[in-house]
This record gives sequence, C-alpha cells and structure tokens, in this order.
Amino acid sequence: MEATRLARMLPKRFPDRVEIAAVRAAAERAENGETLDDELRVAGRVMARREMGKLTFLDLVDRSGRIQLIVEQELELSLGDIVGATGRPGRSRRGEPSLVTSQVELLAKIRKPLPDTFHGVTDRETRYRQRYLDLLMNEESRELAATRTKIVAAVRAYLDGEGFLEVETPILQPRYGGGFAEPFVTHSNELDADLYLRIADELYLKRLIVGGLEKVYELSKDFRNESISYKHSPEFTQVEWYEAYADYRDTMERTEALVTAAADTAGSRTVTFRGHEIDLSPPWQRVKFVDALEAHGVWSRDEAELRAKLEEAGVDTERDRSWSQLVDHAYSHFVEPELIQPTFVHDWPIELSPFARTTDEDETLVERFEAVVGGMEFANAFSELNDAEEQAQRFAMQEAEREAGAEESEPGDPDFVEALSYGMPPTGGCGVGIDRLAMVLTGSDAIRDVILFPALRSR
Repeated sequence: MEATRLARMLPKRFPDRVEIAAVRAAAERAENGETLDDELRVAGRVMARREMGKLTFLDLVDRSGRIQLIVEQELELSLGDIVGATGRPGRSRRGEPSLVTSQVELLAKIRKPLPDTFHGVTDRETRYRQRYLDLLMNEESRELAATRTKIVAAVRAYLDGEGFLEVETPILQPRYGGGFAEPFVTHSNELDADLYLRIADELYLKRLIVGGLEKVYELSKDFRNESISYKHSPEFTQVEWYEAYADYRDTMERTEALVTAAADTAGSRTVTFRGHEIDLSPPWQRVKFVDALEAHGVWSRDEAELRAKLEEAGVDTERDRSWSQLVDHAYSHFVEPELIQPTFVHDWPIELSPFARTTDEDETLVERFEAVVGGMEFANAFSELNDAEEQAQRFAMQEAEREAGAEESEPGDPDFVEALSYGMPPTGGCGVGIDRLAMVLTGSDAIRDVILFPALRSR
C-alpha cells in the first residue's frame, strides 16, 4: 500500500491504554490457561513474532515492560511495528502472562528493519550516535536513562525539602566565571557584544545570597570548551547550591546527605564503579590537601623545588608555567587517582581557589574541599569569600596567573565585587556534577553512557 495512503489510515490516537506492566501484573493473577474478565488496552512495539497453527504470538514492549499477545486474527505486521491491542489478561497454557486479544490495530509502520533483536545494539558508536536505536533495542539503556531521571528528582527533592529555593540564572553571560575553564563564545547582534555560555552558576547564585534569598540552588546545563574524555563533556549538568550562615564543614555533611538520598533512590549505597566496590554511606573520609601531597613527597611552596620533586618522580612539567599549575598537576597525578572510597580533600592552596575564605590557621590555605570517589572528582565546595576588597585582590592574583600562561584562570568580574560590597553573609556553597554522580550510582564507566545525546566528533 502507498506509504502516504497508509499514513492517512493509521489511527491518530489510542485512548484508555494502560502500561504493559499493569496488564502483566493482572495476567499473573490468573491460572494457566485462564483469562480474566476485565478487558484492557495496551500499546507498544512488536519485538518478536511466533506462529502456531491459527494463533500468532507477539511480544509487545513499552517502557514499562514486555507481554505476550495471543492473536487469532490474520495480521500483516513486521518486527518493529507499533500496535494497539485490546483483550483480556491471563496466562497461556504454558503459564506465560499474556493478553488474549480481541483486536489489534496498526498504529505506526516501521520503514527500516530493526537491528539484531536478540543481541540488541552492541556497537558503541551506534549507541551514542543513534541513541533512539540503543534505547529501542537495549532494556538496560532504558533502565539507565530512567535511573538518571530518578537521581535528578532525588537531588531536587532533597534540596526542596531542606528549604532551598530553585532559581534560574543566565546561560548567556557578559562575563564568565565560577571556575577554571575556557568558555564558548557567541555574539549578540542586538547588543553588539560577545557573550559567553556559562561555565558555572556560582557568581549569579551568590548575588542572590547578597539579595537575601539565603538558600538557593540551580540544576543547570553548563559548558566548557575543553577536552572530551571518560569523565569530561563540553556540555554537562550540575547542581550548585549556596546556603547562608554555613561553612564548608556544614557543606560536607550536606553533600553526604544529598548523595546518599540520590543513592537510595537509585537502588543502593553500595555500588561498583570502575572495578571497585564503593560504600557511599556517611561519614566519608577526610584528608587535607597538603597532607596528601606530603605523603607522596611532592609538596613545596617553592616553585623550583616543587618542579624538581615532580620531575624526579617522573612527571612531565613542561606545560606547567606557574607554582599553582605545578601543585594542581601533582594533586591530579598522585592523589586523586588513589582515592577510591568517597573522600573530602580539604584546605586547598589559596592560588587554586579564588572564591574561598582563608582558613583560620593558615592564610595561604582556604576552606575548600573536593569530593572524590573512584579516583574521580565529582563535587567542589567552599566557605565562600564574602569580603569585597579581598575578592578584588583575588581577581588581581588570578590576572597574574593569566599573564603567566594560565589562560583558564578567572578573568575577574567588577559587578560581582560590587555586589559583595553590599555585604554577603557567611556562606557555604557546592557544585555536584550530575553526570559524574550518575556514572557512580549506575556503575557506568563513561560519561557518554549517562548523557542521552553526548557530544561526539564528526565521523
């Protein structure tokens, strides 16, 4: 039949359908060879077909599950067609939960053959580039997508329950800030100005703390014009929250509570990630940044001495043009990969943390932590710097870093300094990478597995 004519003949809707899981549950209450009296309507995709005499057996799948259709009418159907079925739930003579149909309607016709319906889509490139086929053929991919949604919902529910306000801040920003990263740049014809896709939400959220909202968060898309790896994507999702009258110790406890709430929703606080069994139950271990580097013999405040220590340990420092780049390289090379169980690495050098308050014991260190699990950082937090004059000095320090070759350093934001001049209460703030959290909670080795449509290089 001509395709356009067939399309006009197909029903536009299939009302009163119930999910297959509900029909299957009803069918399981019946005895073998028995059907129940209630007539139900289901719809889904035909994923298997078997003929037995005058009967046709179809496996019908929707997002909730799979059920067998028992059909007596003659059908011209292909694997992959989408159909609606009306019938009575029950069990076949062999005990299989089924829907004994009185009517089957074609709702959408497949025009290309499905991939191997037994093995599913196994090629990684196909899975990422044609995610619809991956979801269609692989039940575990559908389950992973559903679990990520539950994780996001749990994060939102936890913060809502703790009295935080969910807010929205600009994605297009006249100045980018809140992290060490290279931005994407675009141009506004109307404003005749370059704008940047945000690399973080931090500076706008802290403006809201100045404004008196006191407890705010944003679940957002952020963008960094940088590398793609198993844990990096140029477009990623994170949650950032800021809480007045709290510090980084309070934020450690809140991070533990948020992650465990998400883990409970995803299924378990004990997960297997990158070959390690990990227990996310609090309290997490805590280690000071300097202590961790000293344990590896690669800590010094002198740039030349630190470079010599790293090179002696076999680390290539050719691209490290300043002390801060050297010490960050030392941390990422020696410390982070070894932290398997969830760990807070706290009290960082001031040079690496332009928005954090200094510790009371040492003005060269700040109240900052990173949360690491499975050798991967997934959260970053501060006791926020709330003095306008000191913030201006920190921006000047970052400008010196930029002049030394650290192009990703903070570019400065006079309007943010102006906001701080009106007074910001002591504040604890944190950003958690949702994609990385989803990787951990689902045991996924690559960030592309937990992003439905990941950024990919051209074929």
